[in-house]
Parts: sequence; structure tokens; C-alpha cells
Amino acid sequence: MRLIILIRLAVLAAVLALTGCETMTESMKEVAASIPAPAEKLVQQQPQQPRWVRATGYAPVSLQAGKTREHKMIVAMRASKLRAYQELAAIVHGQYLFGTSTVKDMIIESDQFKTAVSGIVRGARVVKTFPIQNDTYATTLEVDMNQVQRAWLEHQPKSGG
Repeated sequence: MRLIILIRLAVLAAVLALTGCETMTESMKEVAASIPAPAEKLVQQQPQQPRWVRATGYAPVSLQAGKTREHKMIVAMRASKLRAYQELAAIVHGQYLFGTSTVKDMIIESDQFKTAVSGIVRGARVVKTFPIQNDTYATTLEVDMNQVQRAWLEHQPKSGG
């Protein structure tokens, strides 16, 4: 039985060795030529108008930890910037939402929602940091969605081998 399998494998190898290698090479060249350019190159070749997306974060000054009003203001500025980044991450990557409702006798007893945002935002820039009235600080950030798309494409695993 083993001998028959070995003979069949030898015959198969001989047939493959005798087939036209040139035809195989030419057909592979045709296939390679017909493959479209990778998406990264297409994006780089076509200059696009920026697609700016803005997000604003807010933070109350009086609720911040700090011994002086000035220190609380600096902390509020930082908190508002981080909140703006969270808003941008939600725009770029989406937001996870989990909700539950309890209904008894066709009356809603409770509604609970939890949200989470996770992601990396690269290339964002501060548009404006400003106080709102006396106790709130705001920061507005913006990011070009074309730049986000290019960064995403650059970090995709390369296919083929």
C-alpha cells in the first residue's frame, strides 16, 4: 500500500515538473498585473480636501481638586481637553452603549445606561481653549478624518506572502 502511494506521488511530481513552467510564469505575471493598487497608494495619489470633525469638552472649575482658584482652573483646562479627546474617540471609533429597562405592570420602573469609549486619536489639534462664564472651561479639538483613514490603512496587516 505504501509503495503504491509513493509511486503515485513520484508520478505526480514528474508530471508537475514536465508541465510548462513558462506558461505558469506568464499567467502569474498576468494575474499580478491585474491586481489593483493597494488602497494606501490610492489615498496618497488623490489629494483630498480635509474633512474636519470637531468636538468640545467641558469641565467645571469649582469642582476640581486644588488649593487655589488658579490651580483649579489649570486642572479644569486639562479635564476639558481630555473630555474633548473622549468625544473625538467616540466620533472616530464609535461608542459602546449598554442599557437596561425594568418594566412592571406596563410601567417603567427604571432605565439604566452605561457607555464606554475606547480608541486612539492621532493628529488632533486644539482649536480653542476658553472659559465659559465664571465656572466652566471648554476645549475644542479637531481632527481630519482623511488623516484618520490614512493612519488606519497604514496600520493594517499586509496581506499576501
